[in-house]
Parts: sequence; C-alpha cells; structure tokens
Amino acid sequence: MSQQELKRDLANRHVQLIAIGGTIGTGLFLGSGKAIQLAGPSVIFAYLIVGIALFFMMRALGELLLSNAGYESFTDIAEDYLGPRAAFITGWTYWFCWIMTAMADVIAVGVYVQYWFDIPQWVPAIVCLLLLLGLNLLTVKLFGELEFWFALIKVITILVLIVIGVVLLVMGYQTDAGTVSLDNLWNHGGFFPNGMTGFLLSFQMVVFAFVGVELVGVAAAETSNPRKNIPSAINKIPLRILFFYVGALIVLLCINPWTQLNAAESPFVKTFSIIGIPLAAGIINFVVLTSAASACNSGLFSTSRILFTLSKSEQAPRSFKKLTKNAVPGNALWVSTVVVSVGALLSKLIPEQAFGIVTTISAICFIWVWSVILISHIKYRKTRSNLHKKSTFKAPFAPFINYVVLALFGLILIVLLVAEATRPALLLTPIWFILLWILYRSKSQRTAK
Repeated sequence: MSQQELKRDLANRHVQLIAIGGTIGTGLFLGSGKAIQLAGPSVIFAYLIVGIALFFMMRALGELLLSNAGYESFTDIAEDYLGPRAAFITGWTYWFCWIMTAMADVIAVGVYVQYWFDIPQWVPAIVCLLLLLGLNLLTVKLFGELEFWFALIKVITILVLIVIGVVLLVMGYQTDAGTVSLDNLWNHGGFFPNGMTGFLLSFQMVVFAFVGVELVGVAAAETSNPRKNIPSAINKIPLRILFFYVGALIVLLCINPWTQLNAAESPFVKTFSIIGIPLAAGIINFVVLTSAASACNSGLFSTSRILFTLSKSEQAPRSFKKLTKNAVPGNALWVSTVVVSVGALLSKLIPEQAFGIVTTISAICFIWVWSVILISHIKYRKTRSNLHKKSTFKAPFAPFINYVVLALFGLILIVLLVAEATRPALLLTPIWFILLWILYRSKSQRTAK
C-alpha cells in the first residue's frame, strides 16, 4: 500500500461518544452488583475516587498527546520518555488488556442472546465477532458511528433510570423492597456496612468498570481536529463520572436497599423490575447486550491500532502496519479477532472461573498502562519544560497528583494480593510481563547481530 497512515475520520461527536462508551460498560451494568455487595453504599465513594484519579491520568495523557503531533498513541509516548523496552511492554500489554476484555464480552453476548433464543452460546458470540470484524474492516468512520449508537443506548438507559428514580424519590414511592428514600443509603448497616475491608475489596470491580477510559487517547491519531476534540472529551469526564456512575448508583441504592441486591444479577435489571416497568428484564438485557458488543467493538478497534503502532516502531511483525484501501490495519484486525475467538472458546470451557480471572488480570494490566502514562508525564515535566510552558492543555496539580494517583494504584494492587478471590490472578499476571521481557531481550539480541 502506498498510503501507510491512519485516516483522521473521527468527528467530534464520535470522539465524545467514544469517551462516553469508554466510561460506561459491562463493569457498571453487571459488575456494580458485586461491588455493591462488597461495599454497600460506600461503593459510591469507590467509584468517585477511582474516577477522579483517572481524570487526572487522562489530563496527563491529553497534555502529552498534544505536545507532539507525531504521537499516535501512548506507546509512542512511552518510547519517547521511557525507552523502547517500556514501549514494547506497554504496547503489547495494552493489546493483551483489550484481548482479555473482549474475550469476556464476546462470551457475554452469547449468554445474553440465549435470553431470547435457545441456541448454543458460541453461535451468537462468533456471529457478533464476525459482524464487528466486517464493519471495522470498512472504515474508521463506521467504527465511530457504531460506538455513537452503542453509547447512545447506554446514555438513554441511565438517563431514564435517573429521571424515574428522582420522580419516585420525590413521591416517596412504595415498592416491594420498601419506600424509595435517601434513608436507604444509611439505614441498613450504615454507609460502610462492611467496614473499610468491604470498601477496599470493591476497588477491583470498580477499576474494571473504568477500563477503556483511555480509548480516547488511542483514537487521537484518527480524529479530525485533535487540538479541539481531545481536550473537550477529556474535560467532560468528571461530569460523566458524576452523572453516569455516582448519580446512577445513588438512584439505584435509594430505590433498592443494598441488602436487596446481589452479585449474581444486574442491579439495573433488578431496579427496573422492582419499579414495575413492563418487560424490564428484556429491555435491560438488550442494553447489556449492546454494552457487551460495544466493549468488544472497542477491543477490536484498539487492539488493531496498537498492533499497527507496534509494527511501525518495529516491535511487531511488519505485516501489521499494512493498511487496506480504506486505511484500516486489516492484518492486525484479523489477528486480534482470531485470538479473541480462541479465548472465547476457552472462556466457554471454564465460564465461571474464566470471567473473574480475566477481569482481574485486565484491571491489573490497565493499571500498568495508566501508570506508564503518569510516569511519562512526570518525565515530560522534567525533561521537556519548554513544551510544558507552551502547552495550552496543562495537567492540573502535576506532578504532585501523579504521585498520589500512583500511590492509589499501588494500594489497589495490595488489596488484590490480600483478597483471596483476586490473589491467583494477581500472581499469574507477572508471567505475562516476564514473557514480554524475554521476548524483548531476544529481539534486541537478534537486532544487535
């Protein structure tokens, strides 16, 4: 192909909705049930804390991306400030993050479709994967359109929930679970019913709920006006967190006392059912289905772009940087799809254990990627002070806030190590980094010869 550059075909509305889609997903619609069970109403604080931390991470990423028009993703940033080894490990780890997430989501699609049709779950899973592959092979603009409508469904659902919840709150509506009231936030064992232990244990699923927030950075290479669109998308993250996470959870917990919810079902399905909306379970099942498809769509997009970037920097096979006539990294997209399909088969064989292990490993690897961004920003401040002075999108409270967020990530990893449910996944994850280290060293030795 004569043209080996990605097209900047994502408009502002695409980037804005990709940012929303990255902060609303399976972790909120399904995972919040487990987080609520562990922490009770204090889970609201957990979402708020992680959300604020990731906003500062995104501001750091935004300043870095806009400091150099040549950056196509944060792997370029890692190579510039932390060296080629860090870029190699971070790039492949980010690919691994989304592969793991996409595996879980494509299997979830199969499970959700079984709600309506009695067919083997691998059939709709593969159909969904092939459909998303075909659509992604067409144009990047079509990816933006898909995410626009996927995200719109999520937004409308949460908006309807919040509006109905506020109305019921004002009315003091009576449900089978009791009166809809703010008192439900503290009348069932207090705000921290399971103490600090339960509060801290909820952070694993809370972190997983936010994976993908950095996708707006991956899309930077393909936005039509990055200097306008990227700051706009990042600056709206706090409002989205307050509305879609904190607002939705407060409404959920006012309608349903936390003791009425459990990890085995979506609190959103439970809430729509309890307030008497007809066909509530089917409606929310459709929303969760589109949410899973959206996450898988984002996974295929991001993994193909990461492989493309790694190939351009000679850290992946050259064939991955070949673009189709539509300026889409076709080979990279095909490889990612095949790996996800194999993982879907494995997840089907051990569905109960696989999802928990996959989501925990995914969260840990995302913490690595987010930490690399923060550390790169610290080094940028120290070594490129001229660029920082000229920046029109400076990260606030840096570099102090970078260290605070890194300390929070460290605390979360300690919690994952202490918790029996997440310890195996945490202990397995270093194997991936050791493998990458060995591969990079082997590659470097071959290059030297």
